[in-house]
Amino acid sequence: MKPHIAITMGDPAGIGPEIIVKACARLQRRLNHGELRLVVIGSNPALLAARDALGIEVDFPEVTAEDAEWPHLACLQAGPEGEPIRPGVLSADAGRFAYLAVERGVRLAQAGRVQGIVTAPLNKEALNKAGYHYAGHTEMLAELTGSKGSVMMLAHDNMRVSHLTTHVALKDVPARLTPERLRYVLDRTNEALTALGLERRRIAVAALNPHAGEGGLFGREDDEVSVPTIAAARADGLDVVGPVPGDTVFVKLRGGQYDAVIAMYHDQGHIPVKLLGFNVNPETGTWDALSGVNITLGLPIVRTSVDHGTAFDIAGKGIANELSLLEAIDYAERLAGARAA
Repeated sequence: MKPHIAITMGDPAGIGPEIIVKACARLQRRLNHGELRLVVIGSNPALLAARDALGIEVDFPEVTAEDAEWPHLACLQAGPEGEPIRPGVLSADAGRFAYLAVERGVRLAQAGRVQGIVTAPLNKEALNKAGYHYAGHTEMLAELTGSKGSVMMLAHDNMRVSHLTTHVALKDVPARLTPERLRYVLDRTNEALTALGLERRRIAVAALNPHAGEGGLFGREDDEVSVPTIAAARADGLDVVGPVPGDTVFVKLRGGQYDAVIAMYHDQGHIPVKLLGFNVNPETGTWDALSGVNITLGLPIVRTSVDHGTAFDIAGKGIANELSLLEAIDYAERLAGARAA
């Protein structure tokens, strides 16, 4: 029997409860046949309220971590309830639940009760109001698992983009481009592509500077750090090219010339993936669906996530789209399966 995958609710005042209910409804056949087993961790009342508001018939039996067996789909309370959590309303209590759900998910993964965790979005302001001072999920997971390093990878179709840096000021990025960090990101990315079953694993390193520095005219980091690090990785058998100028590297990735790209900083990697992942309604000019997954590499556990925020503006309205969550569950299954093989 397959172990469970945990879905942490994120901020229960956001769209997390709604997209979880919708995703579980779409996965009902697989759940009924035991092909997939899920446990939702967070605020059980928020989950059940979302289900009732949507009018979707999905059963979420309540379980505890101490239960010897769980049904194929279940929900687990992350902590004691406090003040009622209202959709779309930022609160410290909702931030508390977001943290406790992730913490419980990590402990269950470490104990082998779940194969990995899929995280619904949290709100950083609510998280900090609750006293948990993290820049986001990635930093929280690194601390909870005792990991010395981690890598954020975004995935959408054949667009797989790992990030050398994420939540740091742009002025601090050049100093963080070191041979050690770049090689670490290259190695973790190559491992992820292997786990995803790719026979070819060609990785392109994006340039930090325009035109890869243009021979030093626009900066020397690409020549002095990236070039020798790429050469050393190639000598060790990795299929790596670069540095490739940032204005063309993602077009080549989209065209299938590469299987992944190493982006130097947050926006360099996020913009192309999210531009392709957002489905924009031409009549309203707003997005009504988002495809894409956030994967944390370098952790001792499998973790994937939706690639969007809590969307407080539409929380509780029944219109949030569950596509990114479904994709995150699929990636978690594939990565967990590779670890178990």
